[in-house]
Amino acid sequence: MSSPLTSPLLAAHTALIAVDLMPRIVSQDMGPHKGADVVARASRLVTAFRHAGGPVVLVRVDRPGVAEQPPGSGFVPELEPRPGDITVVKQTIGAFYGTGLADQLRERAVRTVVLTGLATTMGVESTGRAAADHGFEVVFAADAMSGMTATEHDHALSVVLPRFGEVVTTDEVLARLR
Repeated sequence: MSSPLTSPLLAAHTALIAVDLMPRIVSQDMGPHKGADVVARASRLVTAFRHAGGPVVLVRVDRPGVAEQPPGSGFVPELEPRPGDITVVKQTIGAFYGTGLADQLRERAVRTVVLTGLATTMGVESTGRAAADHGFEVVFAADAMSGMTATEHDHALSVVLPRFGEVVTTDEVLARLR
């Protein structure tokens, strides 16, 4: 797979996707990064993408078949949607199935997606796999995501996610974003 980070990430063709950064998920015991640390790094990415003019996709999950969502089901305050952001409300693990996200990204000439969020082996991985299936280059911001445990997170970063895209740090993404 070609590496989208061997040259600058052009904001006009790169979208940031922040997965499931909702209070009820962020507050869970995560590893190796605490939810608040993931939110802080994701916020840096969101700010940079907005400033550079790149699409920002904010994803949250609704539990299907319930009359009312549990408390903490909105976005964390740091990542409230702004005009121009794409908001995805999913009812599955990944952000693509049944949401029209691939079409919305293609309408914006996106070729590469950068992923952040919770949890590494759930919403982030599922979204990354689907993004690759849809033909997007995928970049995983490793320190802007976390697993339920450090062991599962590290396994995903070293074994699973490199098969679908490139695993880098938040600082590496920020250094190449134009």
